[in-house]
Amino acid sequence: MNRLPRIEQYGLIGDTQTSAHVCDDGSIDWLCLPRFDSPAVFAGLLGTQKHGSWQISPAPSAGRRGSEKVAERQYRGDSLVLESVWRTPTGSVRVLDFMPPRDGTPQVIRIAEGLSGEVDMVSAMRPRPGYGSVSPWIHEVGGRMVAEAGADAVWLDTCVPQVEKDGVVVSAFAISAGQSVVFVLSWCPSHAPAPDVPDPEAALAETLAFWQDWTQECTYDGPYREAVVRSSITLKAMTYGPSGGIVAAPTTSLPEDIGGDRNWDYRFTWLRDAATTLAALLGTGYRQEAQAWRRWLLRAVAGDPENLQIMYGITGERDLRERELPWLPGYEGSAPVRVGNGAADQLQLDVYGEVIDTLYLAHQSGVAHCADAAVLHQRLIEHLAERWQEPDEGIWEIRGARRHFVHSKVMAWVAVDRTIRLAEAGALDMDLAPLVELRAAIHREVCDKGFDPVRNTFTQSYGSTELDAATLLIPRTGFLPPDDPRVIGTVDAVRHELSTDDGLVYRYPTCGEDVGVDGLTGDEGAFFLCNFWLVDGLALTGRPDEACALFERLLALRNDLGLLAEEYDPGQQRQLGNFPQAFSHMGLIQSALLLQQMAAQSSPRHAALAVPAPRSTSRSTRQPTADLTPQHA
Repeated sequence: MNRLPRIEQYGLIGDTQTSAHVCDDGSIDWLCLPRFDSPAVFAGLLGTQKHGSWQISPAPSAGRRGSEKVAERQYRGDSLVLESVWRTPTGSVRVLDFMPPRDGTPQVIRIAEGLSGEVDMVSAMRPRPGYGSVSPWIHEVGGRMVAEAGADAVWLDTCVPQVEKDGVVVSAFAISAGQSVVFVLSWCPSHAPAPDVPDPEAALAETLAFWQDWTQECTYDGPYREAVVRSSITLKAMTYGPSGGIVAAPTTSLPEDIGGDRNWDYRFTWLRDAATTLAALLGTGYRQEAQAWRRWLLRAVAGDPENLQIMYGITGERDLRERELPWLPGYEGSAPVRVGNGAADQLQLDVYGEVIDTLYLAHQSGVAHCADAAVLHQRLIEHLAERWQEPDEGIWEIRGARRHFVHSKVMAWVAVDRTIRLAEAGALDMDLAPLVELRAAIHREVCDKGFDPVRNTFTQSYGSTELDAATLLIPRTGFLPPDDPRVIGTVDAVRHELSTDDGLVYRYPTCGEDVGVDGLTGDEGAFFLCNFWLVDGLALTGRPDEACALFERLLALRNDLGLLAEEYDPGQQRQLGNFPQAFSHMGLIQSALLLQQMAAQSSPRHAALAVPAPRSTSRSTRQPTADLTPQHA
């Protein structure tokens, strides 16, 4: 009988080039090799065990897999080394799962350690390359098991006997207190020589040292340090080390609506996601990642900003054509399973704002000036000046007709505003007069066409009645000050009109069986990022106690390892969407930073003054902060 674990039952391990999802029954059900965007070798997460999995756990009873969940699990310190402990009637055992950060061969190392008594254990590795579509040739070579299929080979090494049965590599063994058994899974091209087998203890020590050294650079020392550090580690784990590209999530097609078709591939680098993730990392002291991302941006956009894509592959690939995998039934029957993402061809004007704001924040954080980035910046703003009045698909990547989304226009304003600031600081050589005029024109149009004076709220798009949680960003961007009645009205309107039954908020209205503004049927859960935006909105508008209460409630919705997916279903009390989600963890970090900042200020409403205001001090242009955020369909 196939188990149906909830998304939050998974933990993440990774090597900053790819990652694996480990369930709390000891099964790895998602692993793409050798990169985040490679076809999965284990795709059981989107189907069944038969689509690929690798379980190490106490031997199941009555032939059922996963008869016992772990008694406890945790990460070892501030690392991505996952510890899982089982307690059985005959003894207890711990399994360490990790992936050593690497320059060459990707490897998953699993170490079973006897803690007490004696426990019968089993390892069952079922490789299914090609997202579960291919049964590989499994055979023994020099005492090592290898599974080969096309261009790929995975090698499984251990000290206990291995047998192949019906496409599964099985090892049955008993482990007593003080003993350990190591399994190493290595990938290499099928035509290449067999990979070396690492020293597992040395690999473990090096992995722990890598993460502990990295986390020591975190400058946040507030009351939510544990959550901030864990979120920072998670964001680092989703950064492709060789290029600096950051994936929005390491999974594809985990549903926003169980049984529905809101299933998307997030294993790519969105300019928006990466930029706002870096804003969070910069806020906690990480500059090296910003420098690497800036180099990635220059390579990806190249000399063609006029054809800017809103997303690229992790090394800058442009062809991300979307297709479906019909042999995979989807997570809990949520089909289709998609790879690639058609949103790459959309127009999303807000990305100019996120990218330019991050370049601005990098400058503010002391990241060294880059002449090439300055040239790209200038060309981006020139192109935006020509297109900002066009309708677009917006932050949520709608699959319906383009609209004049308020958030897109606000972020266009941000792009111009941050450009003006950099020019005033001497970091850009640009004529200020037309930029100042453009900034004022965008601001005026948004206030005239994107605001509903009857309900005292900004709306999702010009002339619409729908609301959008993305408008919660208006005070954080500096478009309007937090004490402006229009800002307070927008926060209150979103909080009440987009609320779930238990007080969380959706990102925008959906229409069930009918097609909504996003061009899709079906509903979805409460968007974690939008709820962190609500935390910020409450804090900035003078309600810090309510902001802290909501923030701590969101922390409680993390899984036992501190991980967040994209959304939360309040009715079923479960996480939804791709997992873990960069936006969710970025939102957590930025809210923690804001709450700490405001607690240190004598006047809460002015606590967001993290960057200097521009020369104009009129009510409509005062600047509270440059910490941004936002996402996709």
